[in-house]
Amino acid sequence: QVQLVESGGDLVQAGGSLRLSCVVSGRFYRINVMGWYRQIPGKQREVVATVTRDGNTNYADSVKGRFTISRDTVNIVELQMNSLKPEDTAVYTCNMIAIPLHAKDEVTYWGQGTQVTVSS
Repeated sequence: QVQLVESGGDLVQAGGSLRLSCVVSGRFYRINVMGWYRQIPGKQREVVATVTRDGNTNYADSVKGRFTISRDTVNIVELQMNSLKPEDTAVYTCNMIAIPLHAKDEVTYWGQGTQVTVSS
């Protein structure tokens, strides 16, 4: 069974830092993309950062220069968030696009999310 479990969400003051971690359990033929999304109540979920299996990264314009996504091991993706702003307050959710064992097509998986609150 596939599970994506996030950790690291917390309450922090503006200007502070947090590090989110997502651990994936389960077996796959290949993980193609891992990433972080966030959702503010009443708004659509938006992509924050992604990293491909080749190590290519992409960031939302609003977090460039402040957030860094990393994938140092196959099944863990982390998001280092610096210089946090109140507008970064959201539920952050881990995302994975992978090809399961004995399958041909990609499947998208989601974690449960972790709350990040930045106070002014």
